[in-house]
Amino acid sequence: MSNPIIKVTDLHLSLIGGGGTVNILRGINLQVQQGETLSVVGPSGAGKTTLLMALAGLESITSGQIQVAGTQLSGLNEDRLAEFRRQHIGIVFQSFHLIPTMTALENVALPLEFSSAADALERAAAALAATGLAKRSAHFPGQLSGGEQQRVALARAFVSNPALIIADEPTGNLDQETGQLVMDLLFQLQQDYGTTLILITHDSKLAQRCQRTIRMADGQFVPHEGMQA
Repeated sequence: MSNPIIKVTDLHLSLIGGGGTVNILRGINLQVQQGETLSVVGPSGAGKTTLLMALAGLESITSGQIQVAGTQLSGLNEDRLAEFRRQHIGIVFQSFHLIPTMTALENVALPLEFSSAADALERAAAALAATGLAKRSAHFPGQLSGGEQQRVALARAFVSNPALIIADEPTGNLDQETGQLVMDLLFQLQQDYGTTLILITHDSKLAQRCQRTIRMADGQFVPHEGMQA
C-alpha cells in the first residue's frame, strides 16, 4: 500500500472547563490514501467536526500525531499551519463562510492571493466556470442563492488544487434538491482533481457515495454494520 496522505496515531484532544476535563477525541487512529473518499458519520457531539478541524490544524491536540501530505502538524506554529492549509487543504463549511463584501470571483481568488499567485483571478474564473457560475462571478454572496453560495465555496476549496478537501455537512443549509446538485458537483470535482475527500454527513445515502465510511461515537471510532476497514 502506498504512503497514506493522512496518518493519525493515538490522537487525543481534551478541554478543561469549569466542570473538569472533557475528553473530545479518545485514541483516534486513521489512515487515508491519496484520492480516497471517506465519510464520517455519528451523532451530534461525537467529535466529528473536532477531528476534521484537528486534521486541518485548526484545533490543538492534547497528544498523539497527525501527519497530512507528509507533514507532521504538531510543532508547527500558527503561521506555518496557515501556510500549510493554503498549500494542501480546502475546507467546505455548512455555513459557506463567504466574505459578504467580496464578489464570487474575489472570494474564490482569495486563497490564491494569500499565496501571491500572479494568475489568481484567471484561475478563480476557471474554477467558477467549473461549477457553472461563470455568469455570476461579479455578484456578491447576498445576491446569490444558498446553492450558488455553496458552489462558490466549492470553487474556492478546489481552486488551489489541494491534496485534501474537508467538507463538514456541506448540504446542511440547503434543501434536498439543491443539496443533491451540490453533492454531485463535489464528487465530480473530487474525481476531476483526484483530491482526497473527507466528508461529515448525517445523510446515510450521501455517506454511502464515499468509498469508505467510519462511524464515531463519544470521541472514538466504533464498528457499525457495513463499516469498511
